[in-house]
Amino acid sequence: MAAAVASLYRRVLPSPPAVDFASPEGKRLFAEALAAGTMEGFFPLVSCFQTQSEPAFCGLASLAVVLNALAIDPGRRWKGPWRWFDESMLDCCEPLDKVKAEGITFGKVACLARCSGADVQSFRANRVTIDDLRRHLLRSVASQDCHLIASYHRQPFKQTGTGHFSPIGGYHAGQDMALILDVARFKYPPHWVPVQLLWDAMNTTDDSTGLLRGFMLISRKTAAPSSLYTVSCRDENWKSIAKYCVEDLPNLLKGENLDNVQTLLSCLIESLPADAEALIKWVVEVRRKEEGGPSLSKEEKERLFLKENVLQQVRDTRLFAIVHDQQYANNPCCNCSSSSEEDSLTRIAAVVCCQGAAMLSGNFASRHGFCCSETCLKCVQANGDGLKTVISASVVSEGNEQGVDMLLPMSSPGASSCNSNLKKNAVKYPSSADVLTVLLLALHPSTWLGIKDEKLKAELQTLFSTDNLPDELTREIMHLRRQLYYLKACKEKEEDEDDDPPSPK
Repeated sequence: MAAAVASLYRRVLPSPPAVDFASPEGKRLFAEALAAGTMEGFFPLVSCFQTQSEPAFCGLASLAVVLNALAIDPGRRWKGPWRWFDESMLDCCEPLDKVKAEGITFGKVACLARCSGADVQSFRANRVTIDDLRRHLLRSVASQDCHLIASYHRQPFKQTGTGHFSPIGGYHAGQDMALILDVARFKYPPHWVPVQLLWDAMNTTDDSTGLLRGFMLISRKTAAPSSLYTVSCRDENWKSIAKYCVEDLPNLLKGENLDNVQTLLSCLIESLPADAEALIKWVVEVRRKEEGGPSLSKEEKERLFLKENVLQQVRDTRLFAIVHDQQYANNPCCNCSSSSEEDSLTRIAAVVCCQGAAMLSGNFASRHGFCCSETCLKCVQANGDGLKTVISASVVSEGNEQGVDMLLPMSSPGASSCNSNLKKNAVKYPSSADVLTVLLLALHPSTWLGIKDEKLKAELQTLFSTDNLPDELTREIMHLRRQLYYLKACKEKEEDEDDDPPSPK
């Protein structure tokens, strides 16, 4: 039985070399740096400052502080109605259980920052000099739109422990000292340290990776964050699909004899990995039971409207029409498919009407063989019994078309919506055709260069071009394209994610 570990209440900060932020000397350094304009970044950081919730969560806590200081909207809820970055939400690049047990590497923190919607410049100590550190340090502390997270070893400061992460909150140029906002506040308070020692602490090797530590600059993206799609580094399948899109598909197209768009799409659909639809995770922040409810704030309604608008823009593209027709050819009743991604009101209505048609024809066992080409949901006034919901549809079976009206047992007053050929359907959730369309649009233009037929190549480059897409949809496509290339880079070099992969235009 292991002996119980004695409890601890903080540590005495070794001084020198560090200077306690709350000491008279620390206050003097703060006042002088504030007057010199090199404490601007301190205020947003301290407004969001937090203590790491686990002994090994220093990287997660540092990143949460910085993301909140930059006022980056996580796009999903933390608790209650509030959207706010917390350590528990930073799990896309490394499982929290693993971080809790082993800590997190420099590259994974950079990965998390990118996945959370920030711009990241990361620098290992062997790629920069101490003068570069000072230059980037000055940039971060003199503004509120960029912050520096240091990855360092505690030993050069004569502190207990090993590798650690913390944001830098200020700089005193006269004495060449940086203010470390130590997220392990249960251990050490914020403190000033000589920049030379900070550099020495960064210029140490992380035993878990064999790579040097360093620092990273984190800032807000200039473009709006994605409102619909996000990809995750956590699941190996996502990385393999990214590799397929970026590397395998161009090689596949070089060896195929393709002469028209339909043949190409058929080849592409058949060669997709089985879990390709999981590549795009449609972020639906407002749950279905809440959508349109009176509890939605004005901001949430605006976000929901934007998501619906971008989805409609996907369906307005020529590529969507071709993809949808191709899927219809392979599966004549795609409206009635049972894909979990397609449980929209349209699909439910189509299934109900196909079941009704099967019953009317005497086929009680199955609705297969019936295709619903058009549905309409409306409310009608029943004789003395109030409003009733009726689904009307045109159902095709063996070349014969018939009209079917199905009365639902419960009514939703005021509900009335019609759709035809899926395009006019104002659904909030994507079908497999939507997912595939967006995936194709996100592929880099160079994907098609290996196609031998020049006429087909030119047609594809026009069809998959983002030049004439609406601005909102273009931003979504470019966001996904960058993520695809980044995931492939993660797959190729697990512990060197700080190397910025190519960012295709």
